[in-house]
Amino acid sequence: TSKKTICCVFLSIFLCISICLGEDYDLDDKTGLGRSFDGIGGLSGGGATSRLLVNYAEPYRSQILDYLFKPTFGASLQILKVEIGGDAQTTDGTEPSHMHYEDDENYFRGYEWWLMKEAKKRNPNITLIGLPWAFPGWVGNGENWPYSFPDITASYVVSWILGAKQYHDLDIDYVGIWNERSFNSKYIKLLRYTLDKSGLERVKIIASDNLWEPISSVVIADKELQDAVEILGVHYPGTNTVPEALKTGKKLWSSEDYSTFNDNVGGGCWARILNQNYVNGKMTATISWNLVSSYYEDLPFERDGLMTAKEPWSGNYVVESPIWITAHTTQFTEPGWTYLQTVGHFTHGGSYVALTDERGNLTIITETMTHDHSVCIRPPLPSYDVTAQNVTFHLKGTFASISELQVWHSKFDFKTNKTVLFQNIKPIKVTEGSFSIELDVDEVYTFTTVRNGQRGSYPDPPPSAPFPKSYKDDFDVSGNPYFSEAPNFADQTGVFEYFTNQTDPGPHVSTLRQVVTQRPVTWVADADQTISVIGDYQWQDLMVSCDIYMESVHTGGVFIAVRVNKGGGVVRSTRGVFLWVYADGTYKVTNDLNGMTVLAEGMSGTRARVWYTLTLTVKGNYASADLDGYPLWKNAVLWEPRHGWAAMGTSSFELAQFDNFAIEALA
Repeated sequence: TSKKTICCVFLSIFLCISICLGEDYDLDDKTGLGRSFDGIGGLSGGGATSRLLVNYAEPYRSQILDYLFKPTFGASLQILKVEIGGDAQTTDGTEPSHMHYEDDENYFRGYEWWLMKEAKKRNPNITLIGLPWAFPGWVGNGENWPYSFPDITASYVVSWILGAKQYHDLDIDYVGIWNERSFNSKYIKLLRYTLDKSGLERVKIIASDNLWEPISSVVIADKELQDAVEILGVHYPGTNTVPEALKTGKKLWSSEDYSTFNDNVGGGCWARILNQNYVNGKMTATISWNLVSSYYEDLPFERDGLMTAKEPWSGNYVVESPIWITAHTTQFTEPGWTYLQTVGHFTHGGSYVALTDERGNLTIITETMTHDHSVCIRPPLPSYDVTAQNVTFHLKGTFASISELQVWHSKFDFKTNKTVLFQNIKPIKVTEGSFSIELDVDEVYTFTTVRNGQRGSYPDPPPSAPFPKSYKDDFDVSGNPYFSEAPNFADQTGVFEYFTNQTDPGPHVSTLRQVVTQRPVTWVADADQTISVIGDYQWQDLMVSCDIYMESVHTGGVFIAVRVNKGGGVVRSTRGVFLWVYADGTYKVTNDLNGMTVLAEGMSGTRARVWYTLTLTVKGNYASADLDGYPLWKNAVLWEPRHGWAAMGTSSFELAQFDNFAIEALA
């Protein structure tokens, strides 16, 4: 027993000496530099993750954009990656294509053009990337696969890049490869050829936006593919790479990462991977999915963005911790800076990186995030330990003459909830090339020669509020000239766009029209019906009315719905209360989007190319409906679901119009 006691005492003394005296770390450029830094970014899309952002009123919308993109203010993002809309469900909704049909081109649909211009307005040097997650059905020529006719797919993608320049003066820097099943070497080579032929030699290709393999090995073996691909991009690498990726000599990016609930654990996840993606994996860019959580909170992956902006009706938004963790790097570096070779892990846990502009400036970022306070949604995080420690940095080479460093500090406090984020504290003196700092757990520090950092701020936004209980939209396009979609509607299958009736409009001059007529090429299980949701997921008792117009003779069908309980990638299994009317003169009420559970049915006398007004009322366990003010049925009995959104849609991929949509929440 006495021997064990003596051993424990000596071990405690050793640990105390080790921590108190600290460990030494050299930061030196004499032996050369590491890889060039390409930036930190956010991803809008994949899918429809910025949907509600465009509906914010000023000044709140501009404030949100400033927190994301304005240099030395908030996240100061250096990369913006957007979805090339493909008319398909790609996680939290659909984004419209610039070519719904083969003979159709429109470069003003959706909101990604607007978002890229707003980012460029704030940071003219921001890197722009486009990636298709899905494609209109005509690209696949009847198959759920975009590469059977690779020349068509390449031309489709290149047209989007050309349109960005022609109509919006946006220079797209990189284009990604859709790769949810397997990448296609022939397509990548053809895309490179098509880009070059179109005068877009400067646009580089990222491949394969999935895993490190098999793309790495194939690039090594195929010289033509090697010449075509500029960047090896991977999703959710867990900060690690593979030897074959390093052997390619290509730049390595985490082209989609994070995807984690943006509380303080999410902030810890982001802090850890921003450093360790380079320390462990030599990845020189990291892009967060998603840019901003601006979609209904009960859709999949709630709050998995750098900040949260999901209430345009109230103006409320939240600047979450990942914004300030991003600032620790982006406000004190620029793409083109270079990592030092002397980066790594601390002896007692955590990591450090250092970057230079090779003109005398130096930025050091440290993180000591503990395991349980930095878990990301994927992949699983192996266990590790972090303890408080004293570290000494020795600045050598061209940095030996630095005498002072600015200091920015974040501390996640999970015990007393006194978290501090991106605080500018007293500069640290560098004496004879060295400085020491005591690092506690769950901290992030930036030590830098750059002096213009700023924790930007605006007055608090309005308080959070639920969706209005009374809501109307007559789809008058003049009120929303910059966007093709109606405010607050979140398309889950299909695309609902403003439409102006050119011939015999009658009272319905401006309407909302469902425009997707063929099932898209998609990796998510889109429903066989189209559907757009709106409102408060907690709504129970509700009255919804809408004017509807079926365009498909004999086969047309439309619905309005309440208590809709699912969206995103599981939209096929959506339940609720759905009132359908059909062009064959019938109606039915179902408990699901698939129309399998029928609550009531009968004759409606409806036909195509005639406007009708539908009204659906649900209160407690009973539902009733009117057609043009006359009852179709009363008191159909229902039990589940108990709450959900309002919605409208069509029975298949077909043209149909909607007007004068109105909601009254009864409870």
